[in-house]
Amino acid sequence: MALIVIFVFKTPLRKLVIMGLDRVKRGSGPIVVKTVAGTVFVVMVSTIYSVASIHTRWVDEGGDITPTDHILLAQHLLEASLMGFSLFLAFMIDKLHHYIRELSMRRKTMEAMKKQNRAFEDGKSGASEEIKTLEGEANALRGKIRQLESELEEKAKEASSAEANAGALKKQSEGFLLEYDRLLEENQNLRSQLQSLDHTLSRSDSKKVS
Repeated sequence: MALIVIFVFKTPLRKLVIMGLDRVKRGSGPIVVKTVAGTVFVVMVSTIYSVASIHTRWVDEGGDITPTDHILLAQHLLEASLMGFSLFLAFMIDKLHHYIRELSMRRKTMEAMKKQNRAFEDGKSGASEEIKTLEGEANALRGKIRQLESELEEKAKEASSAEANAGALKKQSEGFLLEYDRLLEENQNLRSQLQSLDHTLSRSDSKKVS
């Protein structure tokens, strides 16, 4: 009864009793307990048989019972009651110990599952924050890519206009070169004509002098 009361209330003593019963149930402990329980049960059955035999003899003798039989009947009844009550309490202690151990294991499992759920939720929140950060970085990179694309288009337009200007300048320089060649040729022609005129004038002057 004291063990059952200890099991009912959660105290440090209950932990000690549970640890003691855990040690008893290890190794050959269960076999010894079952052997003792079986022996007590056999003795209890034998005592109940003795009570029944005394009661039968008392009925057969027509209600006459000696003081010795009366004492033996009371003793056997007391012994049978004590053994039966002891077996019942031992059974109750075993079941309470089993249920308390199972309950503690389930509580530990629930606590472990709660910790895993909390860790999962924390990881999920951290992952969501990381995803938000990555999305912000991706949006910034998209903005930079658009800016670079617009700058690239402007540079391409400038390059095409510069290429067009370069083509026009090239054509213009080719025209200038042709005009320069033409003017150079005309200059040479004019110089040759001037030299021929100078030569003709010098001849005419020499004829006049003679």
